[in-house]
Amino acid sequence: MTAYILRRLVWTIFVVLTVVFITFAVFFLLPAGDPAVRFAGKTPSPENLKLIRARMGFDDPWPVQFWHYIKNFVTGDQYGWPGLGYDWVYNQPVLPEIKAAFPRTICLIIGAALIWVVVGVLIGVVSAVKRHTIWDRLAMGFALFGISAPVFWLGLMALWIFWFKWEQWFGWSVIGGTGYIPFSENPWEWGHHLLGPWVVLALLFAAFYARVTRSNLLEALGEDYIRTARAKGLSERNVIFRHGLRASLTPIVTQFGLDIALLVGGAVITETVFNLRGLGFQTVSAARNQDLPLVIGVVLLASGAVAIMNLVVDVAYAFLDPRVRYS
Repeated sequence: MTAYILRRLVWTIFVVLTVVFITFAVFFLLPAGDPAVRFAGKTPSPENLKLIRARMGFDDPWPVQFWHYIKNFVTGDQYGWPGLGYDWVYNQPVLPEIKAAFPRTICLIIGAALIWVVVGVLIGVVSAVKRHTIWDRLAMGFALFGISAPVFWLGLMALWIFWFKWEQWFGWSVIGGTGYIPFSENPWEWGHHLLGPWVVLALLFAAFYARVTRSNLLEALGEDYIRTARAKGLSERNVIFRHGLRASLTPIVTQFGLDIALLVGGAVITETVFNLRGLGFQTVSAARNQDLPLVIGVVLLASGAVAIMNLVVDVAYAFLDPRVRYS
């Protein structure tokens, strides 16, 4: 297992470097504006532009700039490790920007993930156990609504009903509206403001997880070992949860790991609707402004998260399925 993990870590580093290299190359191959103009201000003189290009290395070929970027990333800078350079638009270091946005995105992902896993798996189990009943139809109706409804529409409806209208009707609101309040400032308002984004983001994933859990559990309950467990006199609860559900969780674990990692920079719609200004919001703004250092910083974080979560999922397989072994 240790050798397997070490090999995967080496492969993870290679994958992350490859992704960063491709992103770096794309920015230089596409027609982009001169980054020196952004550093120089509104009315730059030719002398200032020439000086900025020389100091920032913008005159070097892009492979040389990429090498310097990787070198600074490994050695760090005055703002800590990793050294991610300066924002081309606002002329400020990238690392503090990412550190400021990272807690917002992580809080959003963790809270939503807990909701969608618990709700999705429970609904899937109920739907599989109560197959062809009213509960099954209600569960699949919920799944169909969750998969079909656009996230931006759900967010706007949640704000309009449970924040704006609810406060008019009852004098208090179910969700806290838009914006982000740090946990250290006010834990209650932190959760109150994140409740809406949590539920909206979780609804889509919970619906998908419910369908996958139902399908996998129905398939598992038809296996020979399930009939053997029932013939031995095990209770239906033990048959379902200890044997059937455990065997059907492997694809759920795979999907869960990928969903968590991809949302590091991919929850942009939810972050925009609720004005959270997390990593997804930063990525879209940086790409729109052709701000390479900030884009690369988020790409590094997101690609590293995907690779690491893939490793965690592979290791978790050995605990969920005794047939899985690593050599």
